[in-house]
Amino acid sequence: MKLFQQMLVAGTALSLIAPIAAQASDFVNIEEMSSYIRSKKKSSRLDSKSFTNKVSANIENPKGGFDSLQVKPNQFEAGGFSDTTTLDGKAVMWIGAVDGADEIGESEALSTGYTYTMNLNTSFTGDDNLYIRLKSGANADVWDERSTYHIETKDNNDQFRLDKMWYTFPVGDKITAFVGPRIENYYMYITPSIYKPGALKSFKLGGNSNFGASTDVGFGFKYETDGGFGFASNLVDKGADDPTQGMLTQETVRKWDTQIAYTADRWHISAFVSDEQNWSSHSYNATTLARQVATDSIGYSLRGYWMPEESGTAVPEITVGYDVKSYDDVVAPNTVTEASSYMVGLTWKDMIQPDDRIGLAFTQPLKATEFRAGAAQNEVDPFIWELYYAFKPNDSMEIRPAIFGGTDVMTDEEDDIFGILTTATFKF
Repeated sequence: MKLFQQMLVAGTALSLIAPIAAQASDFVNIEEMSSYIRSKKKSSRLDSKSFTNKVSANIENPKGGFDSLQVKPNQFEAGGFSDTTTLDGKAVMWIGAVDGADEIGESEALSTGYTYTMNLNTSFTGDDNLYIRLKSGANADVWDERSTYHIETKDNNDQFRLDKMWYTFPVGDKITAFVGPRIENYYMYITPSIYKPGALKSFKLGGNSNFGASTDVGFGFKYETDGGFGFASNLVDKGADDPTQGMLTQETVRKWDTQIAYTADRWHISAFVSDEQNWSSHSYNATTLARQVATDSIGYSLRGYWMPEESGTAVPEITVGYDVKSYDDVVAPNTVTEASSYMVGLTWKDMIQPDDRIGLAFTQPLKATEFRAGAAQNEVDPFIWELYYAFKPNDSMEIRPAIFGGTDVMTDEEDDIFGILTTATFKF
């Protein structure tokens, strides 16, 4: 079935569902149910009373051996949880199709994906936090590859696994330290972007090229003053839990990022230096040539954003990003010595109803700009864009239809894409 036919079928299905939902709302007050189920806080608190089980039953004996059997309350105290542990979660489901991108392996296939996440946060002193994320997911390959990577993708074959774990604690009044066995560099940054992608991971963090990361052993800190100045530095090492490599060795795979930033009430600007050793995890927003394998590199990034005084007007929030990456020790088959990328993201909030947003973004993925002497210079001119509308039927749910496209996104001029999808997010 061609993509436009699938879009017609999807539209017809949604038109059938809409009146059913409208009729349901006449009988069920969703707002009252939501306020009953959810407290004002978004997370549920677990404490020593959460697991107390009180049972009382009166079981009649039909044979007359006993008049009745009283089962006294059974008190089970779960001391394994701190009184300051909170739990919240998120379920995300999406359906869509991509036309083109044949080299990714799929074309015009209507396909789905999902993720399910549980977040546990525990404080032991009131100022520190132990964060644990459990996550499961599955999706078609097209949502897990390069330029069509869905922003929520997590494919681990429906297995519920430990996905993130780290501990943060204060050092003095202005420094926050991070350490953990499952963390990525960008969780230790001072926030560099306010654009929320509607479809593609390419647009995360103001352009996800230099910032492509992989979850592993890491540590770092960020320093933030009351005046807006900030500084952050962190390292993730993939060999730290590998006995054949070891941490901070010449053989290990690691990424060291340093950020200097200034944040005001309505704007932000920051600069990064990324020192990468044997690092190749930056494929979310890069061409095939720029995606160097097992190569050391230095990346330089600029990020900035600006917000208008009021939402609901024609003036959008703006996020911009620019990246340059220089590759060291270039050897065959790698030929690129330098690559660059840029990204612009625009967001309009509260345009049709409260808490909605319209997002529009475009990026030039990381592409080769300089080559090793004598090497062939056959790079493409890539470009990717997305447009979406996000709205909330209630406080706990978001619906996000989106379209996206791109030209020459990977290897040659045949790598053009166009996609359409709808994502539903449920928070609890």
